[in-house]
Amino acid sequence: MTSRSPSRIWPLYAVNFFMADMQSGIGPFVGVFLQERGWASGLIGTAMTIGNVAGMLVTTPIGGFIDSSRNKRLWVVIPGICVVLASAIILISQNFWAVTFSQVAQSLASAAIVPAVTGITLGIARQKGFNALNGRNQAFNHAGNMVGAALSGYLGYKFGYVAVFVLAAIFGAITIAFVLMIPAKAIDDRAARGSKEDDSKAPPDAMTILLKHKALLVLALALALFHLGNAAIVPLYGLAAVAEGQANGPSFVATTVVIAQGVMIVTSLIAMKAASKRNYWPVILISFMFLPIRGVLAFFVTGWWGVVPMQVLDGIGTGLQTVAVPGMVARSLNGTGRINLGQGAVITVQGIGASLSPALGGWIAQWIGYGPTFLLLGGLGLASIALWLAFGAAVKKY
Repeated sequence: MTSRSPSRIWPLYAVNFFMADMQSGIGPFVGVFLQERGWASGLIGTAMTIGNVAGMLVTTPIGGFIDSSRNKRLWVVIPGICVVLASAIILISQNFWAVTFSQVAQSLASAAIVPAVTGITLGIARQKGFNALNGRNQAFNHAGNMVGAALSGYLGYKFGYVAVFVLAAIFGAITIAFVLMIPAKAIDDRAARGSKEDDSKAPPDAMTILLKHKALLVLALALALFHLGNAAIVPLYGLAAVAEGQANGPSFVATTVVIAQGVMIVTSLIAMKAASKRNYWPVILISFMFLPIRGVLAFFVTGWWGVVPMQVLDGIGTGLQTVAVPGMVARSLNGTGRINLGQGAVITVQGIGASLSPALGGWIAQWIGYGPTFLLLGGLGLASIALWLAFGAAVKKY
């Protein structure tokens, strides 16, 4: 039986499909759920930011644990349990600290699931087959997001937000079941961390890895700027439309997710093909360009009229990154034995921007309104482009 046999590959595709809803399933719905219960946008953003910061702080250590772990599947099981807890907590209580704890649990799941699945993919496909298998993984992941969001929107419309959170918990349980169907022996622990040697007892510090690899440091900082603007746009766009009475909360949020994820399915496969022929630098540059355009579009168009173009642009930009970012990290750290630690370090720095974005966007929107906030958030994409171009010589070889 080869390392790419169907008995090992199809459960991995299933994990990517079902982890999509557990990874971000309740996230887009939390804002409008709390808004309908009287929460102001600033407080909503604060609760989300606390959760995001917690996830950011554990992402790098988790990457190190995954590198040294001889049970890569466990790091998918743990996030599945966290998602079930997050969904249960927010349904039981809408107290600020209960909601915040729920967001922390959700962030822990999101922090662990990406490097864990990256490690499993590398362990099965090795470095040579990683780009192709990761591209297909991302297509299944986006398809899962699309189906999960469509189900969430329908069930939320018919039965209320309780159904949305229950669905995320069910997807978490299904993900646990499928990851345990991947044979443990199919995952080469050395290949999973990008090394031919057994794991070291004294792993290097994650920031040392970033500082030694200038290309990864530039990548992490450019992504941090991008997500500082990008992460808040969709939640704020939904809040603006619901606040103005232009949309039903669950169905509107679900529609924004379905459109973006549908585009991402195609985009991730295109990114896989493009990266196999050249390198990841132009793919990531193009991804940054869509944020400023979305900011301008959101300023001029709100409600249902803007949903399709807004989310098509988001789907292209984010879809390119879901393939290119882990691919560039894996390629640049090949041979170091610290690929998942490096993934965690990049995600952590990127997460600084993403975690601050909801609070930044929420409070600015409360002070000056939604329209100008979209322009400010979109403008951060220009900063990412400038950084990526300025240090192009360091990153173009990957």
